[in-house]
Amino acid sequence: MGGDATACTAIGALVGVSVDVEHPDVVSGTIEVCWDDRCSTPALELRPSTKAGETTCTGTAPDDSCSARLEPTGGVQGFAAVQDLPAEQVTATLRLLDQSGSLLVDRHITLHPEMVYPNGPDCPAGGPQAGISVDPHGAVSER
Repeated sequence: MGGDATACTAIGALVGVSVDVEHPDVVSGTIEVCWDDRCSTPALELRPSTKAGETTCTGTAPDDSCSARLEPTGGVQGFAAVQDLPAEQVTATLRLLDQSGSLLVDRHITLHPEMVYPNGPDCPAGGPQAGISVDPHGAVSER
């Protein structure tokens, strides 16, 4: 337990860098993350992104249920697990490819990983995470 009445579960958090890509032609990519005199080249598997679509509910009472269909966004997303990622400035090189293997994005970016708290701020941190966004035109930014 953390604090007076806060229940802290054993839930963890992945340590690494998430990548969200809106560029419609990207199908695969690589990432290299460096800090101090060390670099890591973790696997980056990109999967189709989805969002919640139309929702339906059985009613408005607390015991009623709702559902939503997932709809594709046209983008892809992935997470690169980076063992020992520090909660301090790092650099990343992101390379994204199209179906034929042609390079669409080749960008070096500074990231600022931050600790995440899966049980909330009154419980221990789960580890540092950073995020990268790529817009439909290939512009890369930290998120």
